[in-house]
Amino acid sequence: MNIEECMSFINSYTKSGGRITDLSRARELMKRVGDPQERLKFVHIAGTNGKGSTLEYIANALQFAGYKTGKFTSPFVLHYTDRIRINDREIDEDSLCDIAEFVKERVDDKAYSQFEITMAIAMLWYEREKCDIVVLETGIGGTLDSTNVIPAPLLSVITSISLDHTALLGDTVEEIASHKAGIIKKGSAVVLSEDNPGSVREIVRETAGRAGAELIPLEPCKPAADGGLFSPFIYRGIKLTPAMAGIHQKYNAQTAITACIYLRSKGFSVSDSAIIKSVETTQVRGRVQYIDGEPPVIVDGGHNPSGVGMLALMLMYLSTRGRKIYTVMGMVDSKDYVECVKQISGLSDRLFAVDGFAPNAVPAETIADIAGFRTEAETGSLSECAAKAKELARENNGVAVICGSLYLASEYLNME
Repeated sequence: MNIEECMSFINSYTKSGGRITDLSRARELMKRVGDPQERLKFVHIAGTNGKGSTLEYIANALQFAGYKTGKFTSPFVLHYTDRIRINDREIDEDSLCDIAEFVKERVDDKAYSQFEITMAIAMLWYEREKCDIVVLETGIGGTLDSTNVIPAPLLSVITSISLDHTALLGDTVEEIASHKAGIIKKGSAVVLSEDNPGSVREIVRETAGRAGAELIPLEPCKPAADGGLFSPFIYRGIKLTPAMAGIHQKYNAQTAITACIYLRSKGFSVSDSAIIKSVETTQVRGRVQYIDGEPPVIVDGGHNPSGVGMLALMLMYLSTRGRKIYTVMGMVDSKDYVECVKQISGLSDRLFAVDGFAPNAVPAETIADIAGFRTEAETGSLSECAAKAKELARENNGVAVICGSLYLASEYLNME
Protein backbone atom coordinates (compact mmCIF):
# COMPACT_ATOMS: atom_id res chain seq x y z
CA MET A 1 0.00 0.00 0.00
CA ASN A 2 1.45 3.38 -0.99
CA ILE A 3 0.56 6.70 0.68
CA GLU A 4 -2.17 7.53 -1.84
CA GLU A 5 -3.83 4.14 -1.29
CA CYS A 6 -3.35 4.51 2.46
CA MET A 7 -5.06 7.91 2.66
CA SER A 8 -7.79 6.71 0.29
CA PHE A 9 -8.50 3.85 2.72
CA ILE A 10 -8.56 6.18 5.75
CA ASN A 11 -10.70 8.79 3.96
CA SER A 12 -13.19 6.14 2.85
CA TYR A 13 -14.57 6.27 6.39
CA THR A 14 -16.90 9.04 7.48
CA LYS A 15 -15.91 11.37 10.33
CA SER A 16 -18.33 9.81 12.80
CA GLY A 17 -19.55 6.54 11.30
CA GLY A 18 -23.03 5.36 12.26
CA ARG A 19 -24.78 6.38 15.46
CA ILE A 20 -23.47 4.61 18.59
CA THR A 21 -25.06 3.81 21.94
CA ASP A 22 -22.15 1.86 23.43
CA LEU A 23 -18.50 1.00 22.76
CA SER A 24 -19.12 -2.37 21.10
CA ARG A 25 -18.17 -1.10 17.64
CA ALA A 26 -14.82 0.30 18.80
CA ARG A 27 -14.15 -2.79 20.91
CA GLU A 28 -14.84 -5.04 17.91
CA LEU A 29 -12.43 -3.05 15.76
CA MET A 30 -9.68 -3.21 18.37
CA LYS A 31 -10.24 -6.94 18.82
CA ARG A 32 -9.86 -7.43 15.06
CA VAL A 33 -6.43 -5.75 15.11
CA GLY A 34 -5.21 -7.62 18.19
CA ASP A 35 -6.14 -5.30 21.08
CA PRO A 36 -2.81 -3.43 21.19
CA GLN A 37 -4.29 -1.01 23.78
CA GLU A 38 -4.27 -3.82 26.34
CA ARG A 39 -0.47 -3.80 26.32
CA LEU A 40 0.04 -0.06 26.75
CA LYS A 41 -0.05 2.37 29.68
CA PHE A 42 -2.14 5.53 29.43
CA VAL A 43 -2.91 8.98 30.71
CA HIS A 44 -6.41 9.66 29.37
CA ILE A 45 -7.57 13.27 28.88
CA ALA A 46 -11.11 14.60 28.38
CA GLY A 47 -12.59 18.09 28.58
CA THR A 48 -14.12 20.85 26.49
CA ASN A 49 -11.18 23.26 26.41
CA GLY A 50 -7.54 22.87 27.36
CA LYS A 51 -7.11 19.21 26.40
CA GLY A 52 -4.45 19.87 23.78
CA SER A 53 -2.31 22.13 25.95
CA THR A 54 -2.59 19.90 29.01
CA LEU A 55 -1.67 16.85 26.94
CA GLU A 56 1.44 18.54 25.58
CA TYR A 57 2.57 19.69 29.03
CA ILE A 58 2.26 16.15 30.43
CA ALA A 59 3.70 14.37 27.41
CA ASN A 60 6.65 16.73 27.06
CA ALA A 61 7.53 16.44 30.74
CA LEU A 62 7.58 12.66 30.34
CA GLN A 63 9.68 13.00 27.21
CA PHE A 64 12.14 15.32 28.92
CA ALA A 65 12.36 12.76 31.72
CA GLY A 66 13.54 10.18 29.17
CA TYR A 67 10.36 8.25 28.47
CA LYS A 68 9.19 7.19 25.02
CA THR A 69 5.83 8.95 25.02
CA GLY A 70 2.98 8.46 22.58
CA LYS A 71 0.75 11.45 21.85
CA PHE A 72 -2.71 11.07 20.35
CA THR A 73 -4.58 14.31 19.58
CA SER A 74 -7.55 15.42 17.56
CA PRO A 75 -8.13 16.88 15.10
CA PHE A 76 -4.89 17.26 13.17
CA VAL A 77 -3.62 20.81 12.69
CA LEU A 78 -1.37 20.83 9.64
CA HIS A 79 -1.73 17.31 8.21
CA TYR A 80 -3.10 13.90 9.12
CA THR A 81 0.03 12.46 10.74
CA ASP A 82 0.48 15.26 13.30
CA ARG A 83 -2.23 13.66 15.44
CA ILE A 84 -0.18 10.46 15.91
CA ARG A 85 3.22 11.14 17.46
CA ILE A 86 5.92 9.64 19.66
CA ASN A 87 7.86 12.38 21.42
CA ASP A 88 8.51 14.95 18.68
CA ARG A 89 8.16 12.46 15.82
CA GLU A 90 5.03 11.99 13.72
CA ILE A 91 4.18 8.54 12.44
CA ASP A 92 6.32 7.98 9.35
CA GLU A 93 4.87 7.24 5.94
CA ASP A 94 6.15 3.65 5.79
CA SER A 95 4.71 2.78 9.20
CA LEU A 96 1.40 4.48 8.42
CA CYS A 97 1.01 2.59 5.14
CA ASP A 98 2.10 -0.74 6.61
CA ILE A 99 -0.23 -0.50 9.61
CA ALA A 100 -3.13 0.81 7.51
CA GLU A 101 -2.77 -2.22 5.25
CA PHE A 102 -2.73 -4.48 8.33
CA VAL A 103 -5.95 -2.84 9.55
CA LYS A 104 -7.61 -2.96 6.13
CA GLU A 105 -7.04 -6.71 5.90
CA ARG A 106 -8.99 -7.14 9.15
CA VAL A 107 -11.89 -4.81 8.42
CA ASP A 108 -14.64 -6.25 6.25
CA ASP A 109 -17.23 -3.47 6.35
CA LYS A 110 -17.56 0.32 6.52
CA ALA A 111 -19.32 0.61 9.87
CA TYR A 112 -16.42 2.31 11.60
CA SER A 113 -15.58 6.00 11.84
CA GLN A 114 -12.40 7.59 10.57
CA PHE A 115 -11.56 8.46 14.17
CA GLU A 116 -11.80 4.78 15.18
CA ILE A 117 -9.61 3.66 12.28
CA THR A 118 -7.08 6.37 13.18
CA MET A 119 -7.08 5.24 16.82
CA ALA A 120 -6.45 1.62 15.76
CA ILE A 121 -3.51 2.69 13.60
CA ALA A 122 -2.09 4.80 16.42
CA MET A 123 -2.37 2.03 19.04
CA LEU A 124 -0.65 -0.46 16.76
CA TRP A 125 2.21 1.98 16.13
CA TYR A 126 2.64 2.80 19.83
CA GLU A 127 2.83 -0.92 20.60
CA ARG A 128 5.27 -1.65 17.77
CA GLU A 129 7.48 1.21 18.91
CA LYS A 130 7.32 0.02 22.54
CA CYS A 131 6.10 3.28 24.05
CA ASP A 132 6.60 3.60 27.79
CA ILE A 133 3.34 5.54 28.08
CA VAL A 134 0.69 7.10 25.84
CA VAL A 135 -1.02 10.41 26.57
CA LEU A 136 -4.40 9.99 24.92
CA GLU A 137 -6.90 12.74 24.10
CA THR A 138 -10.56 11.91 23.62
CA GLY A 139 -12.38 13.03 20.51
CA ILE A 140 -15.85 14.04 21.72
CA GLY A 141 -17.25 13.31 25.17
CA GLY A 142 -15.84 10.47 27.21
CA THR A 143 -18.26 7.68 28.08
CA LEU A 144 -18.95 6.77 24.43
CA ASP A 145 -15.71 8.11 22.96
CA SER A 146 -13.89 5.32 21.15
CA THR A 147 -10.69 6.02 23.11
CA ASN A 148 -12.59 4.77 26.17
CA VAL A 149 -11.93 1.17 25.07
CA ILE A 150 -8.56 1.37 26.81
CA PRO A 151 -8.03 -0.50 30.09
CA ALA A 152 -7.94 1.49 33.33
CA PRO A 153 -5.37 4.24 32.72
CA LEU A 154 -2.68 5.21 35.18
CA LEU A 155 -4.52 8.50 35.43
CA SER A 156 -7.57 10.24 33.97
CA VAL A 157 -7.39 14.01 33.47
CA ILE A 158 -10.43 16.24 33.00
CA THR A 159 -9.80 19.79 31.86
CA SER A 160 -12.19 22.77 31.66
CA ILE A 161 -15.77 21.79 30.83
CA SER A 162 -18.25 24.11 29.11
CA LEU A 163 -21.01 23.97 26.50
CA ASP A 164 -19.95 22.36 23.21
CA HIS A 165 -21.22 19.49 21.05
CA THR A 166 -24.57 19.94 22.79
CA ALA A 167 -26.43 17.87 20.18
CA LEU A 168 -24.40 14.85 21.26
CA LEU A 169 -23.53 15.55 24.89
CA GLY A 170 -26.43 17.52 26.36
CA ASP A 171 -27.63 21.06 26.86
CA THR A 172 -26.09 21.75 30.27
CA VAL A 173 -22.55 21.81 31.61
CA GLU A 174 -23.60 19.12 34.11
CA GLU A 175 -24.79 16.75 31.37
CA ILE A 176 -21.57 17.29 29.45
CA ALA A 177 -19.53 16.74 32.62
CA SER A 178 -21.24 13.38 33.13
CA HIS A 179 -20.09 12.30 29.67
CA LYS A 180 -16.54 13.55 30.20
CA ALA A 181 -16.33 11.85 33.61
CA GLY A 182 -17.04 8.56 31.86
CA ILE A 183 -13.29 8.11 31.31
CA ILE A 184 -12.83 7.56 35.07
CA LYS A 185 -12.26 3.85 35.68
CA LYS A 186 -12.13 1.52 38.65
CA GLY A 187 -8.76 1.33 40.34
CA SER A 188 -7.47 4.44 38.59
CA ALA A 189 -7.17 8.10 39.65
CA VAL A 190 -8.36 11.43 38.28
CA VAL A 191 -7.17 15.04 38.21
CA LEU A 192 -9.76 17.76 37.59
CA SER A 193 -8.82 21.24 36.39
CA GLU A 194 -9.50 23.97 38.94
CA ASP A 195 -11.33 26.23 36.47
CA ASN A 196 -14.55 24.23 36.67
CA PRO A 197 -17.75 25.21 38.47
CA GLY A 198 -18.80 23.51 41.69
CA SER A 199 -21.48 21.44 39.95
CA VAL A 200 -18.85 19.88 37.66
CA ARG A 201 -16.55 19.18 40.58
CA GLU A 202 -19.38 17.40 42.39
CA ILE A 203 -20.17 15.21 39.37
CA VAL A 204 -16.53 14.23 38.99
CA ARG A 205 -16.23 13.59 42.73
CA GLU A 206 -19.33 11.36 42.72
CA THR A 207 -18.20 9.48 39.60
CA ALA A 208 -14.76 8.87 41.09
CA GLY A 209 -16.37 7.66 44.30
CA ARG A 210 -18.60 5.15 42.50
CA ALA A 211 -15.64 3.88 40.47
CA GLY A 212 -13.35 3.63 43.50
CA ALA A 213 -10.94 6.03 41.78
CA GLU A 214 -8.79 8.46 43.72
CA LEU A 215 -9.49 12.17 43.13
CA ILE A 216 -6.09 13.85 43.27
CA PRO A 217 -6.12 17.24 45.06
CA LEU A 218 -4.53 20.26 43.41
CA GLU A 219 -1.91 22.41 45.08
CA PRO A 220 -2.80 26.14 45.12
CA CYS A 221 -1.71 28.06 42.04
CA LYS A 222 -1.09 31.77 42.64
CA PRO A 223 -0.68 34.41 39.91
CA ALA A 224 2.66 36.20 39.90
CA ALA A 225 3.08 39.86 38.96
CA ASP A 226 1.62 40.97 35.64
CA GLY A 227 3.74 39.19 33.05
CA GLY A 228 1.88 40.39 30.00
CA LEU A 229 0.45 37.79 27.65
CA PHE A 230 2.20 34.85 29.25
CA SER A 231 0.67 34.99 32.75
CA PRO A 232 3.37 33.69 35.13
CA PHE A 233 2.21 31.91 38.26
CA ILE A 234 3.67 30.50 41.45
CA TYR A 235 3.29 26.78 42.17
CA ARG A 236 4.85 25.14 45.22
CA GLY A 237 6.96 28.23 45.70
CA ILE A 238 8.36 28.19 42.14
CA LYS A 239 7.60 30.94 39.63
CA LEU A 240 6.71 29.50 36.22
CA THR A 241 6.01 31.35 32.98
CA PRO A 242 4.19 29.28 30.35
CA ALA A 243 5.45 29.57 26.79
CA MET A 244 1.81 29.67 25.66
CA ALA A 245 -0.17 32.87 25.92
CA GLY A 246 -3.37 33.35 27.89
CA ILE A 247 -4.39 33.49 31.53
CA HIS A 248 -6.02 30.06 31.23
CA GLN A 249 -2.65 28.39 30.73
CA LYS A 250 -1.93 28.50 34.44
CA TYR A 251 -4.89 26.14 34.97
CA ASN A 252 -3.76 23.78 32.22
CA ALA A 253 -0.22 23.83 33.59
CA GLN A 254 -1.39 23.32 37.19
CA THR A 255 -3.42 20.29 36.08
CA ALA A 256 -0.49 18.87 34.12
CA ILE A 257 2.00 19.40 36.95
CA THR A 258 -0.33 17.61 39.36
CA ALA A 259 -0.63 14.74 36.87
CA CYS A 260 3.14 14.45 36.48
CA ILE A 261 3.71 14.44 40.23
CA TYR A 262 1.09 11.69 40.61
CA LEU A 263 2.81 9.60 37.92
CA ARG A 264 5.84 9.41 40.18
CA SER A 265 3.80 7.12 42.43
CA LYS A 266 3.31 4.86 39.40
CA GLY A 267 7.03 4.45 38.81
CA PHE A 268 7.70 7.33 36.42
CA SER A 269 10.67 9.43 37.53
CA VAL A 270 9.54 12.81 36.28
CA SER A 271 11.88 15.39 37.79
CA ASP A 272 10.97 18.93 38.77
CA SER A 273 13.34 20.19 36.07
CA ALA A 274 11.54 18.14 33.39
CA ILE A 275 8.18 19.56 34.50
CA ILE A 276 9.46 23.14 34.61
CA LYS A 277 11.08 22.78 31.20
CA SER A 278 7.82 21.48 29.77
CA VAL A 279 5.72 24.35 31.13
CA GLU A 280 8.21 26.97 30.00
CA THR A 281 8.87 25.60 26.49
CA THR A 282 5.68 23.83 25.34
CA GLN A 283 3.71 25.48 22.57
CA VAL A 284 0.71 24.12 20.67
CA ARG A 285 -0.09 25.18 17.13
CA GLY A 286 -3.46 26.77 16.63
CA ARG A 287 -4.24 27.16 20.35
CA VAL A 288 -3.84 30.86 21.18
CA GLN A 289 -0.59 30.55 19.22
CA TYR A 290 1.42 33.78 19.41
CA ILE A 291 3.69 34.23 16.40
CA ASP A 292 6.13 37.04 17.06
CA GLY A 293 6.97 39.30 14.16
CA GLU A 294 6.10 42.54 12.40
CA PRO A 295 3.25 42.43 13.04
CA PRO A 296 2.66 39.74 15.68
CA VAL A 297 -0.05 37.23 14.74
CA ILE A 298 -2.29 35.25 17.08
CA VAL A 299 -3.77 32.05 15.66
CA ASP A 300 -6.50 30.41 17.71
CA GLY A 301 -8.83 27.54 16.91
CA GLY A 302 -11.13 28.13 19.91
CA HIS A 303 -14.65 27.55 18.61
CA ASN A 304 -17.08 27.72 21.54
CA PRO A 305 -18.01 30.68 23.77
CA SER A 306 -15.77 29.52 26.60
CA GLY A 307 -12.72 28.98 24.38
CA VAL A 308 -13.33 32.19 22.46
CA GLY A 309 -13.75 33.94 25.82
CA MET A 310 -10.16 33.05 26.69
CA LEU A 311 -8.99 34.67 23.47
CA ALA A 312 -11.20 37.68 24.22
CA LEU A 313 -9.45 38.22 27.56
CA MET A 314 -6.13 38.24 25.74
CA LEU A 315 -7.38 40.75 23.17
CA MET A 316 -8.78 42.91 25.97
CA TYR A 317 -5.35 42.92 27.61
CA LEU A 318 -3.73 44.03 24.34
CA SER A 319 -6.38 46.71 23.72
CA THR A 320 -5.92 48.28 27.14
CA ARG A 321 -2.23 48.61 26.33
CA GLY A 322 -2.80 50.52 23.13
CA ARG A 323 -2.63 47.71 20.60
CA LYS A 324 -5.07 47.73 17.69
CA ILE A 325 -6.78 44.42 16.91
CA TYR A 326 -7.40 43.33 13.30
CA THR A 327 -9.27 40.06 13.18
CA VAL A 328 -9.85 37.45 10.50
CA MET A 329 -12.70 35.22 11.67
CA GLY A 330 -14.54 32.19 10.35
CA MET A 331 -16.68 29.59 12.12
CA VAL A 332 -18.66 26.44 11.39
CA ASP A 333 -22.41 26.32 11.78
CA SER A 334 -22.40 23.55 14.42
CA LYS A 335 -21.01 26.03 16.98
CA ASP A 336 -22.58 29.01 18.75
CA TYR A 337 -21.13 31.37 16.19
CA VAL A 338 -23.41 34.30 17.01
CA GLU A 339 -22.15 34.60 20.59
CA CYS A 340 -18.52 34.00 19.56
CA VAL A 341 -18.61 36.65 16.83
CA LYS A 342 -20.18 39.13 19.25
CA GLN A 343 -17.36 38.57 21.76
CA ILE A 344 -14.54 39.02 19.28
CA SER A 345 -16.01 41.79 17.10
CA GLY A 346 -16.51 43.99 20.15
CA LEU A 347 -12.77 43.90 20.74
CA SER A 348 -11.68 44.26 17.11
CA ASP A 349 -10.81 47.51 15.36
CA ARG A 350 -11.78 45.81 12.12
CA LEU A 351 -13.04 42.31 11.38
CA PHE A 352 -12.60 40.35 8.17
CA ALA A 353 -15.09 37.50 7.77
CA VAL A 354 -14.11 34.42 5.75
CA ASP A 355 -15.62 31.09 4.74
CA GLY A 356 -14.70 28.19 2.44
CA PHE A 357 -12.32 26.51 4.91
CA ALA A 358 -14.85 23.78 5.84
CA PRO A 359 -17.99 22.35 4.19
CA ASN A 360 -20.19 23.74 6.97
CA ALA A 361 -18.49 27.11 7.33
CA VAL A 362 -20.86 29.92 8.23
CA PRO A 363 -21.23 32.26 5.21
CA ALA A 364 -18.80 35.17 5.52
CA GLU A 365 -21.65 37.62 4.93
CA THR A 366 -23.49 36.26 7.98
CA ILE A 367 -20.47 36.73 10.22
CA ALA A 368 -19.88 40.22 8.82
CA ASP A 369 -23.53 41.14 9.49
CA ILE A 370 -23.23 40.07 13.14
CA ALA A 371 -19.88 41.81 13.58
CA GLY A 372 -21.06 44.96 11.84
CA PHE A 373 -23.03 46.09 14.89
CA ARG A 374 -19.78 46.39 16.86
CA THR A 375 -17.00 47.17 14.41
CA GLU A 376 -16.23 47.74 10.75
CA ALA A 377 -16.55 44.40 8.95
CA GLU A 378 -15.89 43.11 5.45
CA THR A 379 -15.56 39.79 3.65
CA GLY A 380 -13.01 38.16 1.39
CA SER A 381 -10.81 35.11 0.91
CA LEU A 382 -8.57 33.96 3.74
CA SER A 383 -5.39 34.97 1.92
CA GLU A 384 -6.75 38.43 1.05
CA CYS A 385 -8.15 39.08 4.53
CA ALA A 386 -5.04 37.83 6.32
CA ALA A 387 -2.88 40.10 4.18
CA LYS A 388 -5.11 43.12 4.90
CA ALA A 389 -5.22 42.41 8.65
CA LYS A 390 -1.44 42.10 8.83
CA GLU A 391 -0.91 45.25 6.78
CA LEU A 392 -3.21 47.26 9.06
CA ALA A 393 -1.57 45.80 12.15
CA ARG A 394 1.87 46.66 10.82
CA GLU A 395 0.84 50.26 10.12
CA ASN A 396 -1.03 50.88 13.39
CA ASN A 397 0.93 49.20 16.20
CA GLY A 398 -1.52 46.35 16.03
CA VAL A 399 -1.91 42.60 16.19
CA ALA A 400 -3.43 40.37 13.51
CA VAL A 401 -5.72 37.63 14.80
CA ILE A 402 -6.87 34.52 12.93
CA CYS A 403 -9.63 32.79 14.88
CA GLY A 404 -12.94 30.95 15.14
CA SER A 405 -12.17 27.41 14.03
CA LEU A 406 -9.38 24.84 14.11
CA TYR A 407 -10.10 24.23 10.42
CA LEU A 408 -9.48 27.91 9.73
CA ALA A 409 -6.34 27.92 11.90
CA SER A 410 -5.07 24.86 10.03
CA GLU A 411 -5.66 26.43 6.62
CA TYR A 412 -3.90 29.63 7.66
CA LEU A 413 -0.89 27.82 9.14
CA ASN A 414 -0.58 25.69 6.00
CA MET A 415 -0.49 28.90 3.93
CA GLU A 416 2.43 30.35 5.85
